[in-house]
Amino acid sequence: MREVLTYARRGSRFTPRQAAAWEAHHEKWVIPDEALDDPGFTWSPWFGREAPMVVEIGSGVGEATAALAATRPELNVLAFEVWRPGVADAMARVAEVGAENVRFCQVDAVWSLEHRVPPDSLRELWTFFPDPWHKKRHHKRRLVTPRFATVAARRLEPGACWRLATDWADYAEWMVEVLDAEPLLEGGVVERWAERPVTKFERKGLAAGRSITDLCYRRLDRPSA
Repeated sequence: MREVLTYARRGSRFTPRQAAAWEAHHEKWVIPDEALDDPGFTWSPWFGREAPMVVEIGSGVGEATAALAATRPELNVLAFEVWRPGVADAMARVAEVGAENVRFCQVDAVWSLEHRVPPDSLRELWTFFPDPWHKKRHHKRRLVTPRFATVAARRLEPGACWRLATDWADYAEWMVEVLDAEPLLEGGVVERWAERPVTKFERKGLAAGRSITDLCYRRLDRPSA
């Protein structure tokens, strides 16, 4: 049975800037795919310290990653992104702001959260502008599904927040329906998160006349009734 992925593979050719960033930083900041094959894998050795962790799923070119990590030096920020040129761009941005607390992972985020992130361990979870997978037959590839909502909720610390944003109204409605149904989460649509920088995906959506929806859901101590 073919694995259902929440992302599409893209090209891997680097620009000169991306190549320079990759060469300068990947050995320290990119966790090798094969490292996660070890059932005893832990994240702290790759960060060089024990600290509360934040996960970003789909960091793209790192605009939000760099800005948010720079203001949270006390946290380990783990960014999942399968597009290598995007990771290279993100590393350049992280280096520019001097954020030493970011590591990148190119393994599937859904699998990784389920199998390599312990329950009750995440201080925050960020999912900004995930692929909306518009066609109905592709909805099964959307990141936000009932099954993943349960996995994600259980990885958050009680009281921790899952922040999401999308520029597609139908996906926002889908997210609300799915996340409202998860008994370990409570929240909904909120005002734009001021700390989140305006990224190229947001600018593209606004230029096309789409409105941006921010959501915030908090992990409850126990399932809601």
